[in-house]
Amino acid sequence: MFKKILIANRGEIALRVICACRDLGIKTVAVYSEADRHSLHVRFADEAICIGPAKSSKSYLDIPSVISAAEITNVDAIHPGYGFLSENPDFAEVCDLSGIKFIGPKPDVIRQMGLKQRARAIMEKAGVPILPGSRGVIESAEEALSLATGIGYPIMLKAAAGGGGRGMRVVRSAAELPNLLAQAQSEAAAAFSCGDVYMEKLVESPRHIEFQVLADESGNVEILGERECSIQRRHQKLIEESPSPAVSAELRARISDRLRTAMKSIGYTNAGTVEFLMDEKSNLYFIEVNARIQVEHPVTEFVTGLDLVKAQIRIASGETLDRIITSPIRLCGHAIECRINAEHPETFAPSPGRITGLNLPGSIGVRVDTHVYTDSVIPPYYDSLVAKLITYGKTRDEAIQRMRRALSMFVVEGIHTSIPLHERIMEDPDFVAGNINTSFLERLNHHSGKLAANG
Repeated sequence: MFKKILIANRGEIALRVICACRDLGIKTVAVYSEADRHSLHVRFADEAICIGPAKSSKSYLDIPSVISAAEITNVDAIHPGYGFLSENPDFAEVCDLSGIKFIGPKPDVIRQMGLKQRARAIMEKAGVPILPGSRGVIESAEEALSLATGIGYPIMLKAAAGGGGRGMRVVRSAAELPNLLAQAQSEAAAAFSCGDVYMEKLVESPRHIEFQVLADESGNVEILGERECSIQRRHQKLIEESPSPAVSAELRARISDRLRTAMKSIGYTNAGTVEFLMDEKSNLYFIEVNARIQVEHPVTEFVTGLDLVKAQIRIASGETLDRIITSPIRLCGHAIECRINAEHPETFAPSPGRITGLNLPGSIGVRVDTHVYTDSVIPPYYDSLVAKLITYGKTRDEAIQRMRRALSMFVVEGIHTSIPLHERIMEDPDFVAGNINTSFLERLNHHSGKLAANG
């Protein structure tokens, strides 16, 4: 087992890794920017090193600075968390060359999964259903028009090396395709330094379902059920739950079997997530692999009883899954996560600033993962996540009821947060019934607007 791990991240995920390391008796090193000097991950790590100014490109994304901090503190391994360098194959490669274990997949696997078309081909070969689309990167507007005619409109253009909704465009007719293709390529190039774009058939108002993967370095792969991530705004998830109300035991088992085959075939190791879209007929279609731990991993931890971050560390240290997972995986109960963001609940305008008052909910079935405290500052330089509020119940209804209670007792003063929006969602009849998809928030806001106009 490792003696010391550097955490190449910040905020709640850095604290989450510190907790896992303490459970395993491992020392930790925090890195931080000047803006995060008073952050809790700096306080609770055994050692902490400032690696640069507030701008992430000069600190958390600066590979030489992170590696220098690791070498100075003589760590055995680096945990990248999510975001920042977590899916950067060059960083994983530099870790290997520096004799530091990267807690995640191998660099070549991260590269393969980062190329969406390569990932599609691997999944298709393993029998995992994929959406109709281009076989490779689109080279010209003429090629795009020909492909779209064969696939049928509407179609979706996607950045080959991207994520987070950037470099994506919905195309509903041939007339708008050339212009939207140019927009997608330009946005992809600006966001990912790669303007390559591919095409998929658009599934209107789908569900977003993802499967959690754990794989050891001896070729063993386990699938830990699925998460429902359909409630989103601009492709950014707001609420996640496990299991999905729409996935049957038969579908779960069938997709899991195919994913084991696919992930074994590429030599996948450590934690990862395979994402799907589900159409109105409950057909699942592969869209991408996230080669890292996910923000929403706590809901899977609740329903499986496994500590996924500890599992990541144990796998990276050479342990096999049969030592980490000692009994067959069974999904027990139901868990829901709300991402509490520093933003206005109606306009979604960012709301950085100082937290002047804070009360975190608790009691049975409630978990809060956060890095904030009274008088802490939410800086404007990074994502707006304040906390993850997770509730668990024997049934979905019980998990929802506990979430309502927890949200009502969650107080953050001094800034705006998304708590009022989450409270509205928890009371919505469609959400309670499990009738959700990626257009849910648009429907909710439209309905609220009509009520306001009529009231």
